[in-house]
Amino acid sequence: MSIQISADLNIFNEHESEVRSYCRSFPTIFSKAQGEYLWDKEGNKFIDFFAGAGALNYGHNHPKMKEKLLEYVNKDGVTHGLDMATEAKEEFIKQLQHIILKPRNMAYKMMFPGPTGTNAVEGALKLARKITGRETIMSFTNAFHGMTLGALSITGNQFKRHGAGIPLHHAVVMPYDNFLKDGADSVKYMEQFLEDNGSGVSKPAAIILETVQGEGGINVASFEWLKRVEELCRKFDIFLIIDDIQAGVGRTGSFFSFEPAGIEPDIICLSKSIGGYGLPFAITLMKPEHDIWEPGEHNGTFRGNNLAFVTAAEALHFWEDDTLIKEVKRKGNTVQERLEKLVSIHPELKGEVRGRGLMKGLACTVEGMGSDICCKAFENGLILETAGINDEVVKVMPPLNIKDEALEKGLNILEESIKTVLKK
Repeated sequence: MSIQISADLNIFNEHESEVRSYCRSFPTIFSKAQGEYLWDKEGNKFIDFFAGAGALNYGHNHPKMKEKLLEYVNKDGVTHGLDMATEAKEEFIKQLQHIILKPRNMAYKMMFPGPTGTNAVEGALKLARKITGRETIMSFTNAFHGMTLGALSITGNQFKRHGAGIPLHHAVVMPYDNFLKDGADSVKYMEQFLEDNGSGVSKPAAIILETVQGEGGINVASFEWLKRVEELCRKFDIFLIIDDIQAGVGRTGSFFSFEPAGIEPDIICLSKSIGGYGLPFAITLMKPEHDIWEPGEHNGTFRGNNLAFVTAAEALHFWEDDTLIKEVKRKGNTVQERLEKLVSIHPELKGEVRGRGLMKGLACTVEGMGSDICCKAFENGLILETAGINDEVVKVMPPLNIKDEALEKGLNILEESIKTVLKK
């Protein structure tokens, strides 16, 4: 099953910074991508269970999005426009309102803060602090919100936090759902800190969370827990920010990952797959009453990527009915069943299956096994990444519209890769 890879990576090793990471996990030179597949320069074909770390929910080079993009470029459509009004932005705003927000009775203003997820988070934090006049942000264990300093201050990963090079202030960390090993109620724990003036924890401007922690290890918050966190926010007049950058845009089934919980965040952060095609794009959604920005108070040269407006508007057509939602549920069940079977027949994995929709993880408590499995899978033609503080979770995140044949083949490769690793 193993494929032959002999890529010459010397130019990257010699000239690119040591900070590069994914090219170490996937040591080849990719040249082509379509749907759920990637090809390298040597013609090797890989099934993609990585999907650009969640930025390619609709796969690579989706034909309809590509057609719209090429049409726009060929007619000399505006590529760079800062936050000027353009036809591409106008169309996207109309589509997001018509297809996503209005049918859900969601009244939110849109802010285009810059092209990456961390930009969306920074905008959300600044706005919450501006409105409340408070400095502290409350986040959770194993959270990941970005690599700029504000977002990094509310990220749990010690390795990433250390890279800041300075103390990260004005944030307090609380236990995520099921983090406390004794089964203690983490919402009650938070409430005690907020109620007790001797706790040393000042009332925060906002609580920010991911409904499913992607980089943190595919940790899933229950709908009940999410609802109770929202109630806590309302009780203490704290902003609720949902970071839906990886878990949103259909990855867990519904367009917004928090929809099944029935909560109404004050601010929503979107990026990754909101652009549809993998182009850099981010949005910070806020309730209208919270939009107290002064013009230009949060800006940037690349806020509002017009090429991404074009592909994002086209991608929203996937959500005009519930076809994709049903597909994500069905395929998610397929992945869940296969992973549970692997855990059952291979107890030596000491495994646990986590996730919602097509955001799944196979947690292996055996040191180094998660990374070994992903490495072997790559050698067999499957692209997977790890998650979790110790890279202990094999992350299964294929495109949402992956064909059944490719999904089954990819799961077969994963199974064979696990068997090979366990034989060592």
